[in-house]
Amino acid sequence: MLLEKDLHGGALAVGVGDKILMLENSIYSILSPEGFATILWKDASKKKEAAEIMKLTAQDLKQLKIVDKIIKEPKGGAHTDVEKMSRQIKVDILKELNKLLQIEENNLVKNRYKKYRAF
Repeated sequence: MLLEKDLHGGALAVGVGDKILMLENSIYSILSPEGFATILWKDASKKKEAAEIMKLTAQDLKQLKIVDKIIKEPKGGAHTDVEKMSRQIKVDILKELNKLLQIEENNLVKNRYKKYRAF
């Protein structure tokens, strides 16, 4: 099982792909808000202000065009019905993969390059 601290450093390494999907209540960042606040203000207690500046929610990242699709979670969050959530994630991933399979490899590479250069 990966712990939250294990996910921050590799976010871009695993996030570079043709499509990025994100659970609606998740966050995506290479640094925790506490770490960011400590670097910026030398005060980890300003984590709420840091989180707002960081734009790390699924909704923020969708608006910034970093995330392609937000996967809806059951009421109360993904953890409330792991089986249902797992099935939904599978459905959404397979839909995106089927779309990508229709695109020529050269165009996939061009599209990916264009997407990440726009950041």
